[in-house]
Formats: sequence, C-alpha cells, structure tokens
Amino acid sequence: MRKSFLILCLLLVYSIGFTQGLKLKNVLVIGQFDKPEDRYAIEVNLTELLTNTGIKASPSLNILKQGTSAVNLVSDSIQQLIKSKGFDTYVVVNVRGYDRNFKPSETKITLEEMLNMASLYNIYRDEATSVSFEFTFFRNESVVYRNILKCGNVSNRDSVIKRFRKKMPKLIEKSWKS
Repeated sequence: MRKSFLILCLLLVYSIGFTQGLKLKNVLVIGQFDKPEDRYAIEVNLTELLTNTGIKASPSLNILKQGTSAVNLVSDSIQQLIKSKGFDTYVVVNVRGYDRNFKPSETKITLEEMLNMASLYNIYRDEATSVSFEFTFFRNESVVYRNILKCGNVSNRDSVIKRFRKKMPKLIEKSWKS
C-alpha cells in the first residue's frame, strides 16, 4: 500500500513538472519571413503583446541593422549585446502552413540552424482560409519549447494580423507565461 502511494506521488510530481508552461520572463522576437514588411509586422505585434502581459520583449529589428540577415544574431559580439540587454530566450516565429491542423515540429535543431533555414511561406496566401504560426523557443542555443497558433477565417494580410493580435494574448497567458 505504501509503495503504491509513493509511486503515485512520484508520478504526480513528475507529470506536474513536465506539464507546466514555459515560464517566460524575457525574449528576443525573431520573425522568419522573406518579406521585410511581414517580419516587421509580426515582430512588432508580438513584442507589443508580450510587453502588455508583463514579459520583457524586444524585436530582433532593434538589434540588427535594416536589411541584415537574422543569422547575424548568433555572432559572438551580438550575443554579448543581447545578453547585456538582459535577454536569454529567443523565439523564432514563422508560418508553418495553411488550411490544415499542424503539430509543433519535434526536430532537434540549434538556433543557428533555424536561422539559416529559408522561410517557405508568407503570412498570407490567396485562397487560404487559415494560417498556422509556429513559435520555437531557444535557450542556450537549443530548443526548449514549441507552440502553434492557428488563425482561421482569414481573407487577406490585414485579417491575419487582426486574428494574430486577437488570439496571441490567450496563448501567452496559458502556455508561455505560466
């Protein structure tokens, strides 16, 4: 009886430890998009939403010069600058796809490998009715958390941004902050 109770308690503690969210305190937001206007829109909107929920956030556009590749974020000098500003977490945002239910990728990848990948999708495509965004969080150059946000019932680029702004606060509070 005691062994069963002890095993049950250990399983409960173990499961609670792995079901908790990200507990995000600070983050550098990196939009992985081909179009500069898409990158700007997502980085600025996500940074604003994170800041409104009490999480210290900054867009990568504040660190890099205009037109510079996001791959430069892994250089030693920029890494030191980012750390001096108090950031130890990075989130890379990209579009996972359109019109389907997607699950977060489970691929083990470093921040540098992720930043070297090309973006396959824009934030809106004609005839798409939904857009799924993937958020990949990195600490110490490795993935610590992934999440998907589906924005449905979209008809143009502006409606995607509107849905993104509407749905993100709930995702941040539910999964990233707790």
